[in-house]
Amino acid sequence: MKTVYDIIRRPLITEASMDMTENKKYVFEVMKSATKPEIAEAVEKMFKVKVAYVNTMTMKKKPKRLGVHSGYTSEWKKAIVQLTEDSDTIEFFDGMR
Repeated sequence: MKTVYDIIRRPLITEASMDMTENKKYVFEVMKSATKPEIAEAVEKMFKVKVAYVNTMTMKKKPKRLGVHSGYTSEWKKAIVQLTEDSDTIEFFDGMR
């Protein structure tokens, strides 16, 4: 059985994702097999907020080199979570600004 900590792997802290927090949009790396309803439920339970909708995208692998060694990065899934207007913000991201 998947727990909320299995579904939400980590928050993504980038300049673009920090700009989205002003509109109550938050970006997370999630389990590759997680569905949109599972992600919404996990965010609601973990942060005690209300989710309006979830957008997901699969980040494809990219070729990387280190000297003569070559390989690929891992594929992973990213979720952008939009909170409702009457919902509180996520306090974890408020300290990042």
